[in-house]
Amino acid sequence: MKVEEVFTKLNKNSLFLTAKILVLAGSTIALFSQDLAILFNDALQNETTSYMLLIPIIFAYLIYRKRKMLKAAVSVDNSNEPKETRHVPLLCGALLTLTAILLYWYGSYTFTPLENHMLTLPLFVGGLTLILFNAQTLRQLVFPIAFLAFLIPPPSEILYALGSALSTLSSEIPNAIINAFGIPSTINAEYINAPTIILTRPDGSSLEFTVDIACSGIYSLIGFMIFAIFTAYIIRDKKWKRLAIILLGIPLIYALNIIRITIILLLGYYYGETLALEIFHLTGSIILIFIGTILLLIIAEKLFKAKLFRSTKLECPKCEPNVIDNEFCLECGRILKSPSVKMKKFDIAKMAVVSLIIALLLSIQAPIFALTKATPIIVTNTPYGQQASTEILPKLPEYDLFFYYRDTEFEEKAKQDMSLVYIYLPRNETYEPVFVAIEIASKRSSLHRWETCLITWPMSKGYQPRVTQLELKDIKLNENPPILGRYFAFTYTDTNETQAVLYWYETTIFTINHTSQQKNVKLSLIAYPSPEDLSNIEIQLTKIAKVIVNYWQNVKTWSQITMLISQNGATLAAVSSAILIIIILLYAFQVKRQIEANTKAYSKLSKIYQQIIYSVKKTGEKTTPTLKNIKTTYEKTVGNKISNTNLKKKLTELEKIGFVKRAIANINDEPLLIWKAQIK
Repeated sequence: MKVEEVFTKLNKNSLFLTAKILVLAGSTIALFSQDLAILFNDALQNETTSYMLLIPIIFAYLIYRKRKMLKAAVSVDNSNEPKETRHVPLLCGALLTLTAILLYWYGSYTFTPLENHMLTLPLFVGGLTLILFNAQTLRQLVFPIAFLAFLIPPPSEILYALGSALSTLSSEIPNAIINAFGIPSTINAEYINAPTIILTRPDGSSLEFTVDIACSGIYSLIGFMIFAIFTAYIIRDKKWKRLAIILLGIPLIYALNIIRITIILLLGYYYGETLALEIFHLTGSIILIFIGTILLLIIAEKLFKAKLFRSTKLECPKCEPNVIDNEFCLECGRILKSPSVKMKKFDIAKMAVVSLIIALLLSIQAPIFALTKATPIIVTNTPYGQQASTEILPKLPEYDLFFYYRDTEFEEKAKQDMSLVYIYLPRNETYEPVFVAIEIASKRSSLHRWETCLITWPMSKGYQPRVTQLELKDIKLNENPPILGRYFAFTYTDTNETQAVLYWYETTIFTINHTSQQKNVKLSLIAYPSPEDLSNIEIQLTKIAKVIVNYWQNVKTWSQITMLISQNGATLAAVSSAILIIIILLYAFQVKRQIEANTKAYSKLSKIYQQIIYSVKKTGEKTTPTLKNIKTTYEKTVGNKISNTNLKKKLTELEKIGFVKRAIANINDEPLLIWKAQIK
C-alpha cells in the first residue's frame, strides 16, 4: 500500500510539473509563433541564418543536461523566507514579462519589427520562469535562456563589414598559396564587386573564382561560434580552458575555409570548372561547421585535456538513493530525492492567469508586418519582352501608369520570385515621374535595404560610397495597421544626380496558380528630383505611397488597445523596468538589513548555535559548504565530535529562524545541498 501511495504521489508531482512546463513553453511559442515561422522559413532557404535550425536542438540538450539540477531547483520552497521578501521573485518575474511584452509590441511599431521582437524572447522566457517556478530555477537556466539570443537575426551592417574583410583575406591567402605552387593567378578587386581570383590554366584558358560574402566564411563563422560556445559551456573543466576553446574556434574555422578555397582553386586549375563547382557546393557551411566542431572537440580533449567525454560523476560509497527517507547524502551532500513539488492553489492560479493573459494577448496581437491582399499579377510574353499587368497598382488621376520592365537578372542575383518596375508619368509638368519597384520573395532576407546596399556595403569593403546621404528618416504611411516607410535621399558623387526613395515592407497574399500564397514584398517609390525640390518630392512620394497602401487591401487591422500599447510601448517598458530595478534594490537592502539584524542577534544565541553558524561561514569561504565539510570545520574549530544527524537537525533549526539558508550547488551538473550563513 505504501508503494502505491509513493507512485501516486510521484505521478501527481510529475503531472503538476509537466503542466507548468507546458504553460511556459506553450505561452512562448504562441506569442512568438509569427516571428519563429518567419525565422525558420528563412533559415531553410537562406545560408545566412541556416544555423538557427540547430538552436532548438542545442537548447533542448542544454535543458536535458541540467535535468538533475532543474529537478532539484524547481522543488525549492521559499516558505522560510521573510514575508517582506517572499514574493519578490514572483513580482520581478511579472515585471520582467510585462517589460518583454511591451517591448515586443513597441517593436511591431518600428521599421525592423522581427529583430526587435526576438530581442525580447530571452526576457519573456526568464520572466515566466520566475513566475511559474523560482529564482533557483532561473539561475540554472540563465545560459540556455541567453542562448536563445542567437535567434536574433544578425544585422546586415555587421554581416557586410565582417564578410567583406573576410572575403578579402579569403582571396589573398589562397591566391598566395597557389602562387607558391607555381600556379599563375591574379586578384581582381573592382569597386563594390567582391574580389575575384583569376586562374590561368595549363591550356591557356582562364577560370574566375569570386570570393563574395557567402564564400568568405562569415556564415560558417557565425554557426561555428555557436558550437564553440556550446562546447566550451558543456565541458567539465576550468574556466580558462573554456575560454581558450572559444578563442581557438575563430582561427580554426577560418583556416578551414582557407583550405577549402585553396583546394577548390587547385581542382579548378587541374581538372576544370565543373569538378571545382561540385566540390564547392558539397563543402558548404554546414559541412565546414561539422568538420570544425569535430576538430575542436578533439583539440579540447587532446591538447587541453578537457573533461568532455569522460564521466565526472561524483563517487560516494555512502550515497543510498534507494532509501526514501534520505533527502540528500549526509556524506557528500548530493541531493538524492528532491522534495516533491506540492500542488498549491496559488500555483494553479498562476498557471491559469498566465494562460488567460496569453490568450488575451493573442486575440489582439499585432502582426509582424502589415498583412495585405494584392490583385493577381498577370505576366505575358510579347514580341517586345515580358509585360506585367498594371492592376496591382492604383490608378491616379494626375498620372498615367505603365509597366516598365521585369528585372530578371536582379531576381536571380537577389534570389527573389519577381522584381517588377512600373512608372507613374505625371500629366502635370510640375510633378516628377515616379518609378515603382515591386520586389517579391519567399524569404524576408532577399529584400535588402537601400541604405545598406548603397552605403554600408561599399564602406565595409574599404571604399567610399558612390552616393552621399542627404536624408534618412521613417515616415508613417498608414495608421491602422501601422505601416512605416523609410525615406532615403542621396546624391551620386560622380554625376551629382539626386535620387529620392521611399520604401516599405509588407506581407502580402497573392493568388498563384489558383492558390493563395503568402509572400514578402518590398515596395519602393523612386524619383530623380533637383536638390532644390527635395522637400516637394518627399510630399509627392508620401502621397502616392499612402494611396498604394490603401489600395492593397488590409487583411487585418489593429485594435485600439493594440495601437495604444504599441505607440507607447517604449515609455511603458521604461516605467516597468524602473519599477523592477527599484524592487531589486529594495530587496537587496532588505536582505542586508536582515543580515545586519542576524549579526546583532548572533551573540544572543546558544554557544553551539554560534559555533555551527561560524563553521558554516568559514566553510563557505574555503570550500563547498556541504554537511560533511561543515562538520569537518566544526570539529576542527570546537574540538568536539558531532554526528551528521545532529548537525542536520541544528542547521534545520537555524534555517527556520533565518540564520542559515540552504541552497543548491552545481558540481558537474550534479545537485549538492549546501548551507550559507546569513551573518556578516
